Amino acid sequence: MNKLVFTLVLLLSVLSFAQTTPQDSITFNPQQQLNAAQRLLSGNYGQAITVGAYGETTYNQPEGDNGELDVQRLVLLFGYRFDDRTQFVTELELEHTTEIFVEQAFINYSVGDNVSLRGGLMLVPMGIINEYHEPTTYNGVERPSVDNAIVPTTWREIGVGVTGRLPEQSLSYQAYIFNGFKSTVNDEGEITGFLKGSNGLRGGRQKAIQSTVDSPTLSTKLEYYGIPGLRLGLSGYFGQTQAADDIEEIDGTNIGISMIGLDARYAYRRFAARGQFIHASLSDTEEYNTLVDGDLGSALMGYYAELSYNLLPLNKRQRLFAFTRYENYDTHAKTDGALVRNDAYNRTDVTSGLSYHIAPGVVLKGDYQFRSNKLEDSDVKNRLNFGIGVWF
Repeated sequence: MNKLVFTLVLLLSVLSFAQTTPQDSITFNPQQQLNAAQRLLSGNYGQAITVGAYGETTYNQPEGDNGELDVQRLVLLFGYRFDDRTQFVTELELEHTTEIFVEQAFINYSVGDNVSLRGGLMLVPMGIINEYHEPTTYNGVERPSVDNAIVPTTWREIGVGVTGRLPEQSLSYQAYIFNGFKSTVNDEGEITGFLKGSNGLRGGRQKAIQSTVDSPTLSTKLEYYGIPGLRLGLSGYFGQTQAADDIEEIDGTNIGISMIGLDARYAYRRFAARGQFIHASLSDTEEYNTLVDGDLGSALMGYYAELSYNLLPLNKRQRLFAFTRYENYDTHAKTDGALVRNDAYNRTDVTSGLSYHIAPGVVLKGDYQFRSNKLEDSDVKNRLNFGIGVWF
């Protein structure tokens, strides 16, 4: 509670002498869409300090169970311009009103018109949602499950790199060196693992909390925007996990990761579509599972396709999108050694609903999810969801 009070006081103090980013219409054109950090970097309009926020409140009702109401997150955004070339961006996230995290904190130095160097805590550019996860930028109350169990959103680590554009080729690029996932730790003489079969790499995110680094990882993304309304992305992430100093030489404490992502977004008048495919190959998982008594798969795979249509005329300021998303994600797409594939980890979600943008930066959402897996006689409960999202 003391941390929460301190953060709110800090926000009010900043607002007392800083103006917020001027309101702009949040575009539905994928080629022009910005995430929170990009809006801070581009939206200072001569001001030294820029502030903003996004957040969401949700209601989840699994079939036959009690519903849950939750302030899932409130993220406070701060940007500072030191001079025409140098800017600082940070995001402070409050999750479920009880936990505080630093989601981003990096310096952006503009080398030229289309090239910038960055260093600090940054989002790993993989897929769509990991970089564009503000609640007004995607359909559905909950983020796609592929971006939870496979990617895993919100994935951020400390690193350095370069980002920019090649305008004549209609390309943008990012390339970073990060610390990696944490795989194992020595817990009072017993080696404990952070990675598991049900959600793959998710438990290994270090989130800049006294992160350990042994061997750096490489993260890249290339995007093409040469066709009107279309944005295509190709992502890559390569390296090893990180283990504590006293056990890193033991076989199985680290695993190798090669992750590839393809994504696409398209919009034409009232129609929009998006999709992505993510595949991760993990090496040395047999040794890892033996060491920590785990069930980590040697390949993770997930994809989704989504169609949406704005039910309101284009001349209206508001937007009402009806959408359907189909996704399949398998954290046991492949297993090594004696580990048998768990069909419960091969899951399918079909989500249909409405996203009502009542004003730029404010969305009301409702959807129903049909959820299943490949396990015979499995009992996965469908879910009804409602939510309110804001971003400014």
